[in-house]
Amino acid sequence: MSAMMMIILAVGLLGTLAMLFMGLKGPSAGKAVKRRMDVIKERHGDVIAGAAQAQIRKLLEKRQSKIEGYASTLIPKPALLRKRLEMTGREISLGRYALVSIGLLVAVIVLMMFKGAPLILAVMFGLFVALGLPHLVIGKMIKRRIAKFTVNFPDAIELMVRGLRSGLPITETLGIVASEIGGPVGIEFRAVADKMKIGRTMESALQETADRLATPEFQFFVITLAIQRETGGNLAETLSNLADVLRKRAQMRLKIRAMSSESKASAYIVGALPFVVFTLVWMINPGYIGKFFVDQRLMVAGLGGLCWMSIGAFIMAKMVNFEI
Repeated sequence: MSAMMMIILAVGLLGTLAMLFMGLKGPSAGKAVKRRMDVIKERHGDVIAGAAQAQIRKLLEKRQSKIEGYASTLIPKPALLRKRLEMTGREISLGRYALVSIGLLVAVIVLMMFKGAPLILAVMFGLFVALGLPHLVIGKMIKRRIAKFTVNFPDAIELMVRGLRSGLPITETLGIVASEIGGPVGIEFRAVADKMKIGRTMESALQETADRLATPEFQFFVITLAIQRETGGNLAETLSNLADVLRKRAQMRLKIRAMSSESKASAYIVGALPFVVFTLVWMINPGYIGKFFVDQRLMVAGLGGLCWMSIGAFIMAKMVNFEI
């Protein structure tokens, strides 16, 4: 029986590693180049051959989108999740996200059952990790990218101001920012310039980027351009003032972060201490702490403590979170 259990655990771990590899595997550079070459051939090559290749590529994409369809059916609010994945700036699909979540779920369940945890506890903790950890990682990636964008955005506006003062139109300055500024700012402005090249208006292209980024700094920029387009005036001077305001906002944000760092550290310590103590006691004396999963009175007490801790953590988070 023990040998059979070991075989099942080994197969589960291998399957989990395979799903994690498929989910975390990045796009192949060779396939991307080949895909671009096929698109160029379709546009500029023989018409019949290009049409045939286009049909074949559409069929392959339809097969690959089956996982996306299953993920869209199982995941609640797939449009919102797809928007979050796009905000990371990386090619992360719903299918890849679902594979990573399933892999984490299976891995946690197998490991906890191997350690002797009850099945219900293993499933509940596995669902908590599988649903919470990918969401937390995606949120961290979005915050990191938005932070990089916010830091470099005033420099991009200053570059546009210099271009406008030298006599260039606003559309040309957008292209200059896309080519000269690196990081998320250059990528987003390059997307705006590409949309304008295929016939989209500047306002609609900028508004789509503002909706995807969801940052007040870029929304200020879009509103400034829209107001200037309607009322007229010195656009270079207006953008220069906007860049100055954005820099002052960043300085104020850093000051508030420094002032609230001690309170945040205290909140993290107070919130994490019960879970750390619970884990340490479980590692030292599993039989003693295991009564929380057997005795109904201890279950009720534990759930009540978790509820009160959640309320306290929510209140502390609101107290140390300041909107600029």
